[in-house]
Amino acid sequence: MRLLNLRVLGLSGALLSTTILTVAPAIANSDTHSPAAAPAAATPVASKASSSLTVSSVRRTVMAGKRVVVRGTLRPAPAGRAVVSLQIGKRGGGWLTVDHDRTSSKGRYVLAWRASKTGTRRVRVHFGGTRQLSSARHLAGTTSIYRRALASWYGPGLYGGHLACGGTLTPGTLGVANKSLPCGTKVTLHYHGRTVRVPVIDRGPYVGAREFDLTAATKAKLGFGSTGTVLTTR
Repeated sequence: MRLLNLRVLGLSGALLSTTILTVAPAIANSDTHSPAAAPAAATPVASKASSSLTVSSVRRTVMAGKRVVVRGTLRPAPAGRAVVSLQIGKRGGGWLTVDHDRTSSKGRYVLAWRASKTGTRRVRVHFGGTRQLSSARHLAGTTSIYRRALASWYGPGLYGGHLACGGTLTPGTLGVANKSLPCGTKVTLHYHGRTVRVPVIDRGPYVGAREFDLTAATKAKLGFGSTGTVLTTR
């Protein structure tokens, strides 16, 4: 800021003196920086509580067309009813969601899937999480889906002979003969509470409506008689 003294000519011809106050603009100093604005306070993120899924029961053996039922509990029990899903392993990999259920006030759930095709399938339950709880999943093992098939057995008198799929038949050979399944195909057989999983190793049987011929060793493991009905996953 500075004062300017100016002389001007008045109306009467006399010189008049006047003073003008001027304000000089501020000059930025390159060595001085304005203080930076304080960053906005970050909004605190509430951490989620860990959750877990338990399976109290799952149907391991079921006939094709019947339901696979899975029961269990989500812990801790959420404040509201949470969604738990039942997933079945795909044959080529990955998982397929087949059912949903909302948990009870105690976190319990009941899930079901109607198995239309035979086979052995992996089963798991999945919880996607909430604002308060983290996600969780639990592998519940495998379930075998069966159908009925007529079977017989063979062995004595044929030991030492060649099998259609390669190898030699012996009293200890585990496997089955089938007319159409590819050699090496794994077949799960169930009979009166016993289960075996064996490969297709031969061709046959060619008698009546029988679908499988069990080797003597397979017959013994199942406790199978001479002819009858077995449960099969193929």
